Amino acid sequence: MAKVISIGNQSFESIREKNNFYIDKTLFIKEWWDNYDIVTLITRPRRFGKTLNMDMIKCFFSNEYRDRGDLFEGLDIWKDEKYRELQGTYPVIFLSFAEIKTKKFEVAREQICFQIVKLYNENEYLYDSGILTENEKKFFRSVDMDMSDVILSTAINQMCCFMQKYYGKKVIVLLDEYDTPMQESYINGYWEELVAVTRSMFNSTFKTNPYLERAIMTGITRVSKESIFSDLNNLVVITTTSNQYETAFGFTEKEVFKALDEQGLSNEKEEVKTWYDGFSFGDKKDIYNPWSIINFLKFKSLQTYWADSSSNGLINSLIQKGSSYIKMFMEILLKDGTIEVPIDEQIVFSELDYSEDAVWSLMLASGYLKVVSADPLDGSRRKARKYRLTLTNLEIRIMFENMILRWFSTAKTETNEFVKALICGDVEGMNEYMNDVALKIFSSFDSGKHTSERKAPENFFHGFVLGLMVDQTEHYIINSNRESGYGRYDIMLEPVDKNNAEYPAIIIEFKVINKHKEDSLEETVQAALKQIEEKKYDIELIKRGVKKENIRHYGFAFRGREVLIG
Repeated sequence: MAKVISIGNQSFESIREKNNFYIDKTLFIKEWWDNYDIVTLITRPRRFGKTLNMDMIKCFFSNEYRDRGDLFEGLDIWKDEKYRELQGTYPVIFLSFAEIKTKKFEVAREQICFQIVKLYNENEYLYDSGILTENEKKFFRSVDMDMSDVILSTAINQMCCFMQKYYGKKVIVLLDEYDTPMQESYINGYWEELVAVTRSMFNSTFKTNPYLERAIMTGITRVSKESIFSDLNNLVVITTTSNQYETAFGFTEKEVFKALDEQGLSNEKEEVKTWYDGFSFGDKKDIYNPWSIINFLKFKSLQTYWADSSSNGLINSLIQKGSSYIKMFMEILLKDGTIEVPIDEQIVFSELDYSEDAVWSLMLASGYLKVVSADPLDGSRRKARKYRLTLTNLEIRIMFENMILRWFSTAKTETNEFVKALICGDVEGMNEYMNDVALKIFSSFDSGKHTSERKAPENFFHGFVLGLMVDQTEHYIINSNRESGYGRYDIMLEPVDKNNAEYPAIIIEFKVINKHKEDSLEETVQAALKQIEEKKYDIELIKRGVKKENIRHYGFAFRGREVLIG
C-alpha cells in the first residue's frame, strides 16, 4: 500500500512516527560525519529538503533523542553498528532564520533576538543545574529581547559553553536558512546594519568557539566571505557545483521513478521528467525538485508547485530593472537556448546593483538555471569560471513567462490594444496605446541611478519584447538584436504561417532622439526607418519565405517616456 504523502511536514520525527512517505537521505549523516569538517556551509535552492535534513541530523545526534533509535530503524544509516552507537549522544543547538523576513532592520534584529531567547528558554534547566558560576548566571539572564549587540553576538557561544559543562561533551550547532535575512536586508536597504550584527555572531559561534564539536549551516546562496565570513578560515563551502553531498538534497531519478511506481503513476514518468527534472549538483545530473514531486504524487496534476511557492521578488526585480543585455539573455533562455557567462559562486549582494553577471550567479544558486558545461579548471585561472547555462526545466520556463506577463498587468488592456494595432497596421492606435503603456510601466524597467536617460527606453522596450515573446508565440517567432542584412535589427516578428496575410512580418527599430542631429521625434522616426532600409533587415525574412509585400517597418522614437511611432 502506498504511503500517505504529507505536504509541508519538515519534522523528521513526525514523518517517521506516522510512517508517511519518505525518501531515505540518512547516508548524508554518515558522509558528513566521516568528513570531519568543523563548519560546513551547504547551499541548495529553496524547498530542496534542507530543513528536513537538518531536523534529521538533530534527531540523530541530539541527546534529547537518545532513546529514539526507532526513528531510524529500516533506514540506511541504521545498518552501520558504529552509527547506532552515535545516535543520541551529543548536545545539539538547532536554529532557523527562515522566518526572518522583514522590511526593517530593527524588526530583523528583534527576530534574531527572539530565536536566541527561545533557545535560552528551552534550556532553562541549565540555569538551575548548579554548574553555572554567578557571572554565567548573570549572562544567562542578560539574554532577553533588549540585549545589547555584545550579548547577542556571544549568546550562542555561551550556550555551547553551558551545555558542554552540563553534558561533558562539545556541542553540534545547526543553523538553517542562514541567508534569508541577508536577502531581505539587500532588498529592503539595511544590508550593512545586518552584516555588522551577523558577522560578529558567526565569528563567535563558528570560529572562536572552543565548545563547538561541529556545525552545519544551510542556505540558498554563498554570501561572500568578505561580507560575513571574513574570520572563518575553518569553513567548508558546498555549493551546487560541488561534488560532495550530491544526492543528499533533492530526489534522484531512480528515487522519483520508484515513488511514481509505488503511487500508481508509472505512466507519468516522461511528463514528470520534462516538468521537474534538470537540477544538477556537482557531477550528478537528473536531480528532481522535491517540493514539486511530493505535490505531484499527492495531487496527481502537473503544475508549477515549486515556482508558485515563493514570490521570487529579488530575481523578478533584477531582471525587470536589468539592462537590455540581461533581457536579451533572458530571451535566449526562454527559447530553450544556452548562455555563456562568468559565474562567481560567492554572491556579493552589493554587486547586484551594477554587476550584470552577478544576476546569473544568483539564478544558478537559486535553481532557476542549470549547468550545461563549464570551462575546465586550470592553474592559470585569474577570472571567474565561464559556465554555459540554460533554464532548468519546463516549470521554471513557465514561471518566468508568467512573471514577465505580470510586468504588464497594470497596463494589460493598453498592451493588448497596442498589439492589435501593431498587427493591423493602425499607426495612430499604436501611438495612443504605446504612450499609455509607457506612462504606466516605464519606471518599472528603469534601474534608476545606474541607467542613463538614453538607456532607460532601451531597457523598457527589451522588457516589452519579452512580453511579446510569451504572449504571441501562437502567431509569431520573435527575435531581437539579431544580425540580418548589413546590421542588427532591434525587433523582428516573423509569422509562424508565412502565407497568412493577417499576420504580417514586422521589423521595429528603436531610437532615442539625438539632440545634436534631430530637432524632433518625427526626424528620429525617419532616421530609424532609413536604417531598416539601408541595412536591409528584410533579407532574413525573405530567405525564410516571407513575401516582401507582407513585411512592415516601424520606427519608434523616444524622448524620455514620450514615444512616437511611424
